[in-house]
Amino acid sequence: MARSFCQITDLTAAEVHEVFDLCAAMKKKKIAPKPFEGKSVACIFTKESLRTRISFEVGINDLGGNPIYVTGPEIKLGQRESVADAARVLSRYVATIMIRTFDHADVEELAKYASVPIVNGLTDLVHPCQIMGDYFTMLEHLPGKDRYKVAYVGDGNNITNSWLNLASIIPLDFRIGTAEDCQPDQALLAKAKANPQSNILVTDDPKEAVADADAVYTDVWASMGQKHQADDKAKKLQKYQLNSALMEGASPHAIVLHCLPAERGREITDEVMDGPQSVVFDQAENRLHIQKAIMTFLMK
Repeated sequence: MARSFCQITDLTAAEVHEVFDLCAAMKKKKIAPKPFEGKSVACIFTKESLRTRISFEVGINDLGGNPIYVTGPEIKLGQRESVADAARVLSRYVATIMIRTFDHADVEELAKYASVPIVNGLTDLVHPCQIMGDYFTMLEHLPGKDRYKVAYVGDGNNITNSWLNLASIIPLDFRIGTAEDCQPDQALLAKAKANPQSNILVTDDPKEAVADADAVYTDVWASMGQKHQADDKAKKLQKYQLNSALMEGASPHAIVLHCLPAERGREITDEVMDGPQSVVFDQAENRLHIQKAIMTFLMK
């Protein structure tokens, strides 16, 4: 059965670091594998995209392959035919399937029935490629540590859930500052807390979350598909805005992270996003490199 990347927890701790090492070598152009030479990759998008689409298409081309862009209305996954049947058919045509969609169960079902690797480009539950790229960005910008202190302030969404997944397999001091009814997935939270090498804190006090952090992270308060909740979430999450006053509590050498797109003036201010501590656009670039490394790893 093919290896898939539906969540970060599909990898072991050793494999996570293997992917980081591969990413670093590929970014420095020390190695240039072509695992998709003469092959195609189906890229299914039921959610609109800038970074995910472009970074995957460029990356697949770099790896010698042909990306095939497929929209949700074209295939109506799970409607025109079952997800299982679509997985079986696509496996006869392509070497890998990448999907960016709403329901995480669709990704898991594709992985169950496909005979080629499945790569999760984003679901409402998790955003694993993003957080792998973000941690790689931290490794580039921060001094080496056995355990980084990462603060996330804002909505408990798929970004938060993916950090919890990472914390469940490698050492991480992860603090979540959020409102009582904007919590992350409770099963993933429990799994991260069960890792004795990690420290997990959930607090309604953003200052407590950010205290002495090596990296401070935020995301939009209302994710794609939840924009009808934007005003309500803004009221609940206003005190979690990532601004200069909040950053004063972090380590003096802390970096600022945001997965983009940003709603400037809401969850993050211009002075922080464009300031000297921001590595937001390095993050965006590293999506390309980490995804190439993940796809190469799965094709071994």
